[in-house]
Amino acid sequence: MAKNMQPIAKRCKALNISPAAMGYDKKTTNRKPKANVRRKQSEYAMQLQEKQKVKFVYGIMEKQFRSYYEKAARMPGKTGENLLVLVERRLDNAVYRLGFAMTRREARQLVNHGHFTVNGHKVNIPSYLVKVGDVIEVKESSRSSVKFKRFVGEDAIIVNVPQWLEKEKNTLKGTVTKMPAREDIDLPIEEHLIVELYSK
Repeated sequence: MAKNMQPIAKRCKALNISPAAMGYDKKTTNRKPKANVRRKQSEYAMQLQEKQKVKFVYGIMEKQFRSYYEKAARMPGKTGENLLVLVERRLDNAVYRLGFAMTRREARQLVNHGHFTVNGHKVNIPSYLVKVGDVIEVKESSRSSVKFKRFVGEDAIIVNVPQWLEKEKNTLKGTVTKMPAREDIDLPIEEHLIVELYSK
């Protein structure tokens, strides 16, 4: 299986996104930004960068991302918004957004290792698309792991769960209450540029 092994901080800088979008707490706010000496980007370069942003943040390779775009184009509504909703519905992303992993990369690894169930059935496919009513929880045999103990109890790590998900307090269980909307995706993405790129 192909993996994206690019250094997080370096790639975030190149794509002009905050490491926080990746789940990494990099204290860079006190640093003075370097003067931007790059030439003005071409239209193609801007379109490509937006695509690379989404692929990088969600950890998706080109072939799979292209299939998401083609599926989004067949759906009713705006293709760009459909595309973002599709990648947001990935199981590894839902696990991250519920706060069961510190980063999407960690969430993808935990799903791959079979630590999660959807509606009571083990699912180890990170790209599995969750739907309304799906119940996502840590497998019973995995709950004693140090990886998950940090998310329950009085000292549990607190996360802001998006409106399309509902997490049961002090448990390792969450539910998809509705489909994610564009406003639930808090990344600085201009999705119309991705559509323009693929439409050529």
